[in-house]
Amino acid sequence: MNFWDKLTKIDRRYIFIVVAIGVLMPYLFPMNLPVDITRKVAAIYDYVEALPEHAKPVLVSLDFDPSTAPELAPMTTAFVQHCFRRNIPVVAMTLHPQGPGLAQGIMARVAADMGKVYGEDWVFLGFKAGGSIVIRTIGEDIRQAFPQDYYNNPLDSNTLMMSVTNYKDFSLVISFSGSQIPMSWIAFAHEQYGANVATGLTAVMAADFYPYLQTGQLVGLIAGLKGAAEYESLVDTRLGHSAEVQKLALEGDKTAQKEAQLLLSTRSTSATRGMDAQSIIHMIVIFFIIVANISYFFSLRAQKQEGRK
Repeated sequence: MNFWDKLTKIDRRYIFIVVAIGVLMPYLFPMNLPVDITRKVAAIYDYVEALPEHAKPVLVSLDFDPSTAPELAPMTTAFVQHCFRRNIPVVAMTLHPQGPGLAQGIMARVAADMGKVYGEDWVFLGFKAGGSIVIRTIGEDIRQAFPQDYYNNPLDSNTLMMSVTNYKDFSLVISFSGSQIPMSWIAFAHEQYGANVATGLTAVMAADFYPYLQTGQLVGLIAGLKGAAEYESLVDTRLGHSAEVQKLALEGDKTAQKEAQLLLSTRSTSATRGMDAQSIIHMIVIFFIIVANISYFFSLRAQKQEGRK
């Protein structure tokens, strides 16, 4: 058996080992491969950037479950961090019955990392069954849909909620979902009540919502892990915008040092590392396809030459 024959019959376990190493590498040694920014993702980032600090709160609906969390949790985290960095309050909720645990975990972790106070900087309303009925009810009075928050506190016991009645009191409504739930946010929150609506979706769902971008019914759209990595990259530019803070930190300014440390410690990179892993695996797969085809043709040629002898 010649070299090419051996190559075509390589033990598949070696391939699995190479793939496993390729997946682990970006998590052990971050690569930060460049990510092209699409207009639909930049539109959401630019919208939030254009809001003044301490603007009206943003309503974030985490409408997903564990099966879609690998794609949707990173973009949700990056978006909430962006809002908190700009001191924009966040009111979170979920319309998915499996969403409360995920939503509460994401919100509490990000808020704790960034030193945000519950009731003042963020509130979690929890889950409410009803889908589009809940969305329409919020348009009339949010207290009819959520008389109390996730922790059973009366809604008005939270300072943040005292000035919130309906969609007019929100700067933006954004739904992160792996289903058709964002369709209801567009149909009722935007069309019926005039709210500015954006969405974050799994990659497979994104194509269904592109028409709503073209009609202006969506502010923007974050699609899949790639979209999450784009948003993380955009938020990282905000770290770059803090060059003055970094300069002061290097000069020994303790306040600036604390702020710079906070910015770096709360940086979200899970989607970026996930995309790095995907890129490496794609290259590995392409490499093995090329090697397999070359091996096959050389092996075939060697067999023909042996047959002639």
